[in-house]
Order: sequence, then C-alpha cells, then structure tokens
Amino acid sequence: MLDAPVIFPWSVSIAAGAVFNPLEDWEYETPDRDCGFEVFERATAVGLVSSVKSGGDTIKQEGPVQSGGTAGTTPSRLNTEPITGKARASQKMRVAYRNPTGGAITVDGQIILVPQGGARGGRRSMPRGRGRPFGRRR
Repeated sequence: MLDAPVIFPWSVSIAAGAVFNPLEDWEYETPDRDCGFEVFERATAVGLVSSVKSGGDTIKQEGPVQSGGTAGTTPSRLNTEPITGKARASQKMRVAYRNPTGGAITVDGQIILVPQGGARGGRRSMPRGRGRPFGRRR
C-alpha cells in the first residue's frame, strides 16, 4: 500500500521512430489509492514529444519536451516546469514519449507520486462530542 511519497527517475535514449513509457511495469503504475503527481521531463535535443495520461484523463496532450538537458541529469523544479495531475485509485498512469526525428534522443525525467487523504484514505472530520470548532458557545 502506498503510504508515503515515492519518486521514480529515468534516463533513457529513445531511438529514431521509437516510443517509450517509463511507467510500464513500475510498481505504482496503477496506484492503490488516490494520489497527486508531478512529472519532470527534459530531453537532450529538440524533437521529442510526450503525452501524460491518468486513467481516462489526458493531463498533457502530445507536445514537445523541453530540450537542452544533459544526459543522466535528473530535471528538478529549479529548471523544469512540472506537469501536475491526479492519479485515481486503480487507474493506470502513462507517460508516453515518441521520437519522430532521424536520430536518438535521451530523455531524463522523474515522477513524484504523493498519496492523498487521511490515514484511512478518507476525509477527516471533526470528532463527535467536541462542539463547534470555531467561535464562542452560547
């Protein structure tokens, strides 16, 4: 069970005309509870495109990946804008890369998956018998 945030980094060279999904066969590709996530991605050259999906929702429609990275360097929020979204319990997440160029491009990325909800996965409520949470009693 996913009880704490998890981080999964990747660094992969994608051949010309190839596709790649780093989350395929990842332990948390299909989380067991609702989560928020951030995906950071950066390519070593111009031309790589990606899309991000969670269940039936498209979080990022296929579009260019930020370029200018150095292979093997995990992007961070200091130099890369994250792609953010929600992952629903029992719904598969997908980060799909496609290289339509004539040469190999390396993509470095990471996903940060953060479980949401209380200890039991639900919303917290005021304990019974404690009265009003704010204001004076009459």
